[in-house]
Order: sequence, then structure tokens, then C-alpha cells
Amino acid sequence: MNAPVSPAQLTSALNWRYATKAFDTKSLPADIWASLEESLRLTPSSYGLQPWKFFIIADPAVRAKLRPVSWNQPQVTDASHLVVFARRTEMTEKDVEDFFNQMVTERNANATVLEPYRQMMIGGVVKGMDAARQREWAARQLYIALGQLMTSAAVLGVDTCALEGIDAAAYTEILGLKGSGFEVVVACAVGYRAKDDKYAAMKKIRFPASRVIGRI
Repeated sequence: MNAPVSPAQLTSALNWRYATKAFDTKSLPADIWASLEESLRLTPSSYGLQPWKFFIIADPAVRAKLRPVSWNQPQVTDASHLVVFARRTEMTEKDVEDFFNQMVTERNANATVLEPYRQMMIGGVVKGMDAARQREWAARQLYIALGQLMTSAAVLGVDTCALEGIDAAAYTEILGLKGSGFEVVVACAVGYRAKDDKYAAMKKIRFPASRVIGRI
């Protein structure tokens, strides 16, 4: 497969993106959003278990309720799209079975040959972690999805802002997720930067490679 973007194009896109503070309220084209939504679905995860659900908050009234529990950040209401990342509150053997059965079916694989992998998933996640460790593990997987969404958006010329400054418990309550098996961890605003966002012109501050990259 030929690279869909060149190395220079990727670097340019990553330098272009920033944590957008002021969004234009115009909507993303449908095909652009569909591609970004698919980037979420295609996110890699540990064992492939996908312990998450991504909620796309389209209702303006709901977004208005979320803004006060988001440090009143305008991105919550102004961006074209708001994505809320929720983790599974518990991983069960059924979760493993659902993934395993889909894998066997779609790859036309031999379930007997793959049985050690099923047992490894059950032993590593379901039985090998208590509830607190499962939640921590699931949250780490969500951040992989967040990073994939933000990078995909940058490549498409779309702005994002990760939103950790939220009351995750309040989000869970407002979105009616209590008792659903999911709880909110983080959110992300997606859309186009406003022309008057002063942060767009600010120099990106990153440590030099010599400080953050080691070679062994």
C-alpha cells in the first residue's frame, strides 16, 4: 500500500493542529465526519477488546447542560461535534466471548486453535484484574482512541480540543449512563477553529527530540 500522505504532509498536519479554544459554529461536511467516526471505530485496543463506547452529542440542549460541568468551556457548545469517551465499568467473560466469536466468524478461523487466546483474555482482563484495575485499563484504551481521533482530524484539516476539564461523574449522570455499564472519562470537541482564536497563531511549545526521545 502506498502511503496515503507523505511524511512531510503528516508532520505539517501535526504542527498545524493545536488545542482549539474558540470554534466556528459551522458544521463539518458529512463525509469528513463519517471518516472521523470510522477512525474511532478502527482504534486499536489491548487484546482488541474495545472496552468503550463513543457518544456523539448532537442535541444542543444536552450540550448546553454539559457546558457548566466543563468549566464553562465554549468548545462544548460551539464546536461542530462533541465526542464523549466512556469506558466499560466492568469487563466480563461475555465481553470476551462476543469479541472471540466475531473474530472466529469474520476470519473464518478455527476456534479450537484460538482457544488459548480466549483463555489469555479471560485470565488477563476478566479474572486477572479487580474492578479498579479494569477501570484504569479501560481508561488507558480510551486515550488511544482520543489520540487516534485527534491525529486523524489533523490530517483532514479538522480542529480538535481534548477536554479533560470536565466533571466526568456529572457527564455520566446527564447522559443517563448510570447503570448502563459505561462511565465517562474524557471528551473531545471537533470542528473548525474560529478566525479570532488567538491560540491558533501561537508557537507550538515542545521539548527538543534530544530530551524526549531516547535511542538504545
